[in-house]
Amino acid sequence: MGGARQLEELLRGLLGRPIGRAGGELKHWVSRASRSRIPEIVEPAGKIRRRRPDVLRTIGPGYPNARLEAFDNGNKVTVRVAYGFHHVTNLISLIMLRCGGLDIRLPEPVS
Repeated sequence: MGGARQLEELLRGLLGRPIGRAGGELKHWVSRASRSRIPEIVEPAGKIRRRRPDVLRTIGPGYPNARLEAFDNGNKVTVRVAYGFHHVTNLISLIMLRCGGLDIRLPEPVS
């Protein structure tokens, strides 16, 4: 199992690397993983080989997958909330409002 753990750590180490360096290292990782004969490693290596440009686009900025999934989920929830809007510009405005980081406070009653 040491080989699988080592390959996992090598792949994890690619995150946040510059694209030029990560491209060569990813190619090396895929070839090494494909020869490992560990089914749990060989299958993802084939998928990474097929989707190499997409993988490199996510490695460059260094965003973890959890952050991207959370962002995507927030957008899906916003689309569900916007169901029934008559114009797509209203949906776009709602997404921009939610993702823009504005701190909008409602007026408080004066006592």
